[in-house]
Amino acid sequence: MKKVIYLAFFLYLPLSILKAQEKTFTHADTLRGTITPERAWWDVLRYDIWVKPDYGSKTITASNIITYKSMASGDKVMQIDLQPPLVIDSMIMNNKKLSFNKADVNVWYVTITGTQKGKTYSLHIYYHGKPREAVRPPWDGGWIWTKDSLGRPWMTVACQGLGASVWYPCKDHQSDEPDNGASLSIVVPDTLVAVGNGRLSNKTNNNDGTTTWKWEVKDPINNYNIIPYIGKYVGWTDSYDGEKGKLDLFYWALDYDEARARVQFKQSLNMLKAFEYWYGPYPFYEDGYKLIQAPHLGMEHQSAVAYGNKFQNGYLGRDLSRSGWGLKWDFIIVHESGHEWFANSITSKDLADMWIHEGITNYSETLFTDYWFGKEAGNEYNYGIRRNIKNDKPIIAHYGVNEEGSGDMYYKGGNMMQLIRHSIDNDSLWRQILRGVNKTYYHQTVTTQQIENYISEHSHIDFSKIFDQYLRTTQIPVLEYYFSADKKTMYSRWVNCVIGFNLRLVIHPDNSTLILHPSETWGSSTIKDGTDTAALISLIDKNYYITLREVKQPQ
Repeated sequence: MKKVIYLAFFLYLPLSILKAQEKTFTHADTLRGTITPERAWWDVLRYDIWVKPDYGSKTITASNIITYKSMASGDKVMQIDLQPPLVIDSMIMNNKKLSFNKADVNVWYVTITGTQKGKTYSLHIYYHGKPREAVRPPWDGGWIWTKDSLGRPWMTVACQGLGASVWYPCKDHQSDEPDNGASLSIVVPDTLVAVGNGRLSNKTNNNDGTTTWKWEVKDPINNYNIIPYIGKYVGWTDSYDGEKGKLDLFYWALDYDEARARVQFKQSLNMLKAFEYWYGPYPFYEDGYKLIQAPHLGMEHQSAVAYGNKFQNGYLGRDLSRSGWGLKWDFIIVHESGHEWFANSITSKDLADMWIHEGITNYSETLFTDYWFGKEAGNEYNYGIRRNIKNDKPIIAHYGVNEEGSGDMYYKGGNMMQLIRHSIDNDSLWRQILRGVNKTYYHQTVTTQQIENYISEHSHIDFSKIFDQYLRTTQIPVLEYYFSADKKTMYSRWVNCVIGFNLRLVIHPDNSTLILHPSETWGSSTIKDGTDTAALISLIDKNYYITLREVKQPQ
């Protein structure tokens, strides 16, 4: 066991926050969350998974061919991640069985001799067992064995955070995606349909009452995004004329829900139009866009987005913002599809930086609302979701131990992005930045520092302290202020902030522009004659996630 204490900002964090960061991690956490020596020497190029589930016993018989490139020469030990109670039966390379052993609760080691640097190898792993069953998917995930409303088998997997190794052997770390894509072959009874990521490459009748459906993606893909869907599905197609040409759209729903799905799934066209405007081309034209009805709420499975919002607008019929705008569109179609840009194309190397996925995708909801209903509607939606922020712990978690930060990464992350937009005060530039991030880090794994630096460099404004404040502390910046007697001058300063916090506030009261540059010492700004100061403060409050505190003039 080892204790890790997060002290990156100890100079200004309150003691209570520091104590909240103390946490004990296990050796298994380190093996999962770190690029160990047994992981570092090989680069995943491709996964080819074959799986045959047995609904009655809730077991699977399966295999995975891991194609990889060696980054070093010599005899090497390889770390393979596979969670119990699944068991590896054999590992084969070049038609020879290899010796292996279980090294930890979720880790297996195999010795590979005579490895040559730069050479490509394929390791064939056979395994079986009863995979962990999901308790409350997608939040507490695993393999999902359920039935549709007619009592027919309905199966899938949800494993974000928990890890793909809950159902297939892999290098279970976000930093190493299969560069050349993956295939998923699913063997199911002839009475059912199996759907996977990407495009259907082959469908084979096995002449034994089963059919094998083989799906394939050409693009790199997150481990946790490779998912089978099995049920009494029907499918149809459409297309979208996007920035890179014709994008193929694929839709799958249970047979008795087809009519409702055909209506609701049309919202994906509005989603694509809004997000291609803000973010640039859909990242996976090669594999197409797919929306699949699932027995859980939803997940961002790449080119196979899981949908379970019951064919209604909002979040299961609710508006998370209470602004009214959240009922104008289907939350799951918009949010989970937004992840195709942030999570699937641009992926955080470490789980600690998951705000890149969830914070920016939460912000996608604001951008979608803005695109279709206007900027003020987007502002109202963003302001409304602020009420869901808890500030229980920092958004960025500990590195190297497979830990996620606070759930505030959603709403607080989305509000942080919007306040940065308001601070830049140039929507044309802001759009260029969002599109630039997607172009620069297309199909890549990244760190938070890369995203933070990109926004600062291309906006020509140093937002480093703003990122520190909102991502690495639970402190809400407090703007203390007071007005002169004649209401022509506003005095302000920042308190409860990281050292050097320098958020610039740009607001437009009464069709004018007011720019405030508060610091940790009192400063002043001239206000246009006749400005409604109460409305001015209200505008600051709505556009910036800060606390405003009016004080008496210091003596």
